[in-house]
Amino acid sequence: MINGVKGMQQFFLTDKGRVRELNEDAGGIFKNQFNQYLAVVADGMGGHQAGDIASNLVISHIEDYWKQINMPFTTPEECESWLVDTLKKINTDIYHYSIENESLKGMGTTVVISICTPEFLTIGHIGDSRCYVLNQYGFNQVTEDHSLVNELLKCGEITKEAAAYHPQKNVLLKALGTEENIKPDIQSLNWEKGDKLLLCSDGLTNKINADELQTYLEQDHSLESIGVELVKLANQRGGEDNISLSMMSNVCTAEIGVEPC
Repeated sequence: MINGVKGMQQFFLTDKGRVRELNEDAGGIFKNQFNQYLAVVADGMGGHQAGDIASNLVISHIEDYWKQINMPFTTPEECESWLVDTLKKINTDIYHYSIENESLKGMGTTVVISICTPEFLTIGHIGDSRCYVLNQYGFNQVTEDHSLVNELLKCGEITKEAAAYHPQKNVLLKALGTEENIKPDIQSLNWEKGDKLLLCSDGLTNKINADELQTYLEQDHSLESIGVELVKLANQRGGEDNISLSMMSNVCTAEIGVEPC
């Protein structure tokens, strides 16, 4: 999906990769009635198509809640509160759905989500799907993986190089829907003209490192062109996992007399 309305450009793409028969990733970019945007990527987990169900439940619920907003967000605090409450409600929905359906027991999903306004971003995440931001300070990963390998890395028990090939690389310490109560990580950042946002599943980041991602995002190409090339590269390097990305670019103009985004 690609679109650009009133200075906010966006692109979403998901691909099942070259190995898996089922795409358990889901995502999208949605606009509410106040022309505010929400980007999201979810990477499902669980057998018997449970991961596919979990990730798609997140996206359908998120879209419904987003469209029900009856007042525009004006501050980061409002967005942060909404994201916390919404993710907690969705977590409860998925958890109880899995309890009521034996074949779906234990299903869950990562989620990384961002509310995008012309002035700021509010980002929430659970799991190891990531958010990166390209701005005047460079290209930075602004989420921290809720994974066993990341904890080992933080404690100094393994090196960054070893983390990339660790046999328990996919073990999550937190996921949406796997337990009754969950606390997402939430933060807000300034969002200025020219800044770019990348949300993605680990099917992308397991194949393309941060330096390479930065090189692609710094190109003066359309988001569609960049996103398609990134997914193509991840597939060329094996494509063992599903690959998804949501991208936003802030091309808003804040000049006096110019229509805002």
